[in-house]
Amino acid sequence: MDFYQTPIHPCGYLPDQYSLNIFADPNEEISTQTYSWLIDYGFRRNGSHLYRPKCPECTACVPTRVCVDEFKPNRSQKRALKRNQDIVIHKVQNKFTQEHFDLYTKYLQTRHNDGPMSQSTQSDYEEFILGTWSETYLLEFRLDKKLISVAVFDVLPQGLSAVYTFFDNEYGKRGLGTLAVLQLILRAKELKLPYLYLGYWIEASQKMNYKANFKPIEGHIGNHWQKLVVEKNETSS
Repeated sequence: MDFYQTPIHPCGYLPDQYSLNIFADPNEEISTQTYSWLIDYGFRRNGSHLYRPKCPECTACVPTRVCVDEFKPNRSQKRALKRNQDIVIHKVQNKFTQEHFDLYTKYLQTRHNDGPMSQSTQSDYEEFILGTWSETYLLEFRLDKKLISVAVFDVLPQGLSAVYTFFDNEYGKRGLGTLAVLQLILRAKELKLPYLYLGYWIEASQKMNYKANFKPIEGHIGNHWQKLVVEKNETSS
């Protein structure tokens, strides 16, 4: 398989930094098996494309995965579980629904209204969230039948991969991001899969550093996976 690189562009997470990604040839046939191989080298799925950062002067983006069998929720995560006992959760197929799309656009306009994603169309949503070749499912979180959150994930032979979570910001104090990760860990355990892949952890980015709360967590550093050791951080997302 051939790989290419993007032009250098401003980093979306760290100010005054520039980033560069490498990506698998989009003209090649890509499958879940291909992703299963590449995710263990730090790649991620963005829509139908597989990529990873390869910045020439920065290594801040660390691919991460939670060790499912060893995971134990901390106090903050236990509170999130207790706080959300009234939420009903269902797994659904990765097909487009207007209800999902409306929540997605509301989330982007509330949380990311200064970025290009805030103008996402239905086509953008389907490409990014649903993909074309991946084994993808969605978890619906409903409160009194109202959809308040959706967690998108891929199923791989060695684990689940968290793709994206979006929610109604009016319920932000419930810690719906944390709840989504906890539910994916539970489902990975039920499927007897050893890992939940959480994407890139950036210690200096408030948007990304919450991932270190799900311990034990491993990072792909120096071309191999190793336990991440970070300062105590129990904030909810």
